[in-house]
Amino acid sequence: MAFKFNFEIPLQTKQKYGEDIRDDKVKDEDQSNNSSTLGEARESVPSKIKEAMEHMYTPDALSQAENSVTETVTIGTLPPLHYLNESVFEQTAPERVDREKILFKAITQNSDLISGVYEGGLKIWECTYDLLEYIDDEGETFSGKRVLDLGCGAGLLGILALKRGASMVHFQDYNSTVIEQLTMLNVVLNYEEESDEDDNEENDSSPPPKRRTLDASPHLLKDHSRFFSGDWTSYLSLMQTRDPTFKYDIILTSETIYNTEYYPSLHNIFHKLLAEDGVVYLATKSHYFGVGGGLNLLKKFLEGKNVFQIKYLKEVDQGFKRHVVSLSFKKARS
Repeated sequence: MAFKFNFEIPLQTKQKYGEDIRDDKVKDEDQSNNSSTLGEARESVPSKIKEAMEHMYTPDALSQAENSVTETVTIGTLPPLHYLNESVFEQTAPERVDREKILFKAITQNSDLISGVYEGGLKIWECTYDLLEYIDDEGETFSGKRVLDLGCGAGLLGILALKRGASMVHFQDYNSTVIEQLTMLNVVLNYEEESDEDDNEENDSSPPPKRRTLDASPHLLKDHSRFFSGDWTSYLSLMQTRDPTFKYDIILTSETIYNTEYYPSLHNIFHKLLAEDGVVYLATKSHYFGVGGGLNLLKKFLEGKNVFQIKYLKEVDQGFKRHVVSLSFKKARS
């Protein structure tokens, strides 16, 4: 049986998410006045670094969720979101399949980001909570929508979309280890809860059922979620090769604009895979110290491309500023 450490995030302290999370990526933009020269995004699309691939559920992977130590986050009226405990995950890293060796490198180097090797997917960054809160405030249901959780990490944004009625959610992360050892398991944990709730509704007089066995889960999960790893240029190529007409209604992404060199490939994902009337919800810090990216630099890059309009939706100011913005096409494409 899994042990769960549940905590409620009260609305009156909703801007304090993630303050206890180590933040090696960023510092306040006021501390980096000399870093503006890092912000010129290259116009050429980066070459493929890590070939994109799709990941399928396996019985071995699914069985890991059954005895996992988990936590649960609840925000406002959102359904509870379950995920693997980060500390326990690190402690059990030597026991996990890690063909990329990123678990060993990230832990031994005490680093949340190793560019081109490990892109931070094992942490839940604080801007993710900002975007979850915005979704709660605005009441987005995702009903019937096709959603991409881009740079998904733990997958909380995509999991919420599934719980709120999305017809399909694609989870994408740079690292295959993150997808196989973290994202998939988190999705399983939340699907199990949904199944238990459905059983209770059908027979309210019966005692709460035990958590369902995992051997039936792959069929349920396959209908509504798919998982991909690899760099963004390669992922775009993979998706267009499989179905040139496929588009997402909503793209959710958090803390993915820290490196200006990635902006061309990120823009191409938005441009080529977003539906004409679709929307991108992006949560970010104003500036990422040391790697040069940030919201103002992204805005400048987008203005140069003249494809998307940007709308500021939410701002959090706690030493360094955080934002939630939306992107949509400026005009209908021919």
